[in-house]
Amino acid sequence: MPHLQRRELIQGSVALAAIAALHASRAYAFPTRPGEEVVKWLDQLPPNPVPQVIKNQLVWEELDSWVTPNEKFFSIAHFNRPVIEESRWKLEIGGLVKKPMALTLADIKARPREEVTFTIECSGNTGLPFFNGGIGNARWAGTPLAPILKEAGVLDSGIEVVFWGADEGEIKRADEVTFKQNFARSMSLADAMDPKNILCYEMNGTSLPPDNGFPLRLIAPGWYGIANAKWLKRIDVRDQRFESRFMGRDYVTVREEDHSGETVWAETSVGRARLKSAPARVTHIGNDYRIVGAAWGAPVDRVEVKIDDGPWMPATIDDADKAEFAWKMWSLDWPKPSAGEHTVTSRAIDTTGNIQPAMSDPWIAKKHTYWESNGQVTRRIQVS
Repeated sequence: MPHLQRRELIQGSVALAAIAALHASRAYAFPTRPGEEVVKWLDQLPPNPVPQVIKNQLVWEELDSWVTPNEKFFSIAHFNRPVIEESRWKLEIGGLVKKPMALTLADIKARPREEVTFTIECSGNTGLPFFNGGIGNARWAGTPLAPILKEAGVLDSGIEVVFWGADEGEIKRADEVTFKQNFARSMSLADAMDPKNILCYEMNGTSLPPDNGFPLRLIAPGWYGIANAKWLKRIDVRDQRFESRFMGRDYVTVREEDHSGETVWAETSVGRARLKSAPARVTHIGNDYRIVGAAWGAPVDRVEVKIDDGPWMPATIDDADKAEFAWKMWSLDWPKPSAGEHTVTSRAIDTTGNIQPAMSDPWIAKKHTYWESNGQVTRRIQVS
């Protein structure tokens, strides 16, 4: 089977042809054993009360590949799910630019193509009782954003870039003002000019599915899902920080901070992803059990697993498939566990020594919204 030393950004038609052939010829490695059986977690999710908002959650026990197939990839719609005709669609680039632009999908596809493998997670994943599958890993392809902004010519006064989606809904403020608004998120100009950001039109080798942003979305590797705006229709450059429902009201994390014995409150808009891991499934062949999981959100150095109240044990990271912004799969052999109910907890450690916090850690315990819920995940299992 061919082997590729993965680069995160792949350019050019020759590289594209080679990588397409490679993806077609290989199966992505995953830490599985022939003949193993999956043991269902005891703590199954309650029914999803908002299926029109959250679709296609990852079922952790069914995780069996490094890349998440399109038909199994989660999607979230904050307003409607727009149906867009490619022939009538254009992306507008405007605001504080010297040369406003309107690009068709063909215009965008004619530009240099890049690909990035990136695990997207909703920042609220595992923060609601019915929600722990808001994550997936895919190969995203498109054209870099930065050259388009450079071509448009950002004016010196421009400091913020706003990404507007075609999805829209009604907003009602506390002061009873009601108005229609499209989904919008923003980044600083410096963040938007990151060469890794792409205007994405392809997911796992095919056109973006309608639920995942067709015809075009932003892919910002290393950021939570909310920043990766779907169904793009317009990009604006502005001279002041942008505030909207999804920047200044929703997707804002509130934390307690101690300043010389005084408790103060800090509100921050959700942005870059944080270090996290989770047990995915437990399998067994006879009395030999294995725990498999994933870690993501930062450069992962290692993963440790704790069973019940035992010591932290090092897991084995599967390096067969790896990419800078993709999750890492890990496993821990668990030979001949005692019969009965057990708990399984994992924690990831990044390359600088930061440890994924416990739920009792002040970083988590003093948080008063569910956004950015990267605390350690504990699952319950029954061994026969």
